[in-house]
Amino acid sequence: SMGMDGSMTMGGMQGTDGMSMQGMAGMAMDLNDFDFDAYLTNDRTLADPEVVQVEKGGRVLLRAINAAAATVFWIDCGALPGRLVAVDGQPVQPLPGARFGVAMGQRLDLELDLPAGGGAWPILALREGAHERTGLILATAGAEVKMISGLADEAAPAFDVDLAQEARLRALSPLSERVADATPALMLGGQMQPYRWTINDRVFEDRVPVTAKSGQRVEMTFHNMSMMGHPMHLHGHHFQV
Repeated sequence: SMGMDGSMTMGGMQGTDGMSMQGMAGMAMDLNDFDFDAYLTNDRTLADPEVVQVEKGGRVLLRAINAAAATVFWIDCGALPGRLVAVDGQPVQPLPGARFGVAMGQRLDLELDLPAGGGAWPILALREGAHERTGLILATAGAEVKMISGLADEAAPAFDVDLAQEARLRALSPLSERVADATPALMLGGQMQPYRWTINDRVFEDRVPVTAKSGQRVEMTFHNMSMMGHPMHLHGHHFQV
């Protein structure tokens, strides 16, 4: 959908209901617990994608919001040069690239420069570690829009196992240099049978809060001992990695 400021929302890269639990092979990386019957961008699959009319030689601000609860996506800009300019609404030094990972509940703002000639450019969201994909099409007036399968020939890789994307992000307005007042460590754990995911070996119902005072500098260290990626969200707060 188009925003009042000319930005475009690629709003819900999500899966519909209809879950089936996948088994875990030993302690191999566990990328997707759930399979869904459809993967959607703005409520549409690639069988009938949204086609957004754009201008030749124009610039598009694409706001990708991962509304899925259990799927990490890659945003693949294809042939269009892209720049990641904000993460979760926080401006970052422009990071060039053609493919950017987005975790559950996360938002990426991407600037795309369109060629001077006309054409149609798919912007795809690729399911991490799998063949499924969704997306929308940017097209100039009269351009031919080709059909795209919802299944890719090759599975997309796992996202940011080595933190390559995260390590390249630099805030435009970073926090001031300051010694932390508190340095809590959080150990992330989990297992598939029984299905149990913990912080410091406690489930949410048995949690011990991390206490802090207003005005403190708190530096939290997350250590993931499980076989699954753990996107971490500080609800109501922004943080600097």
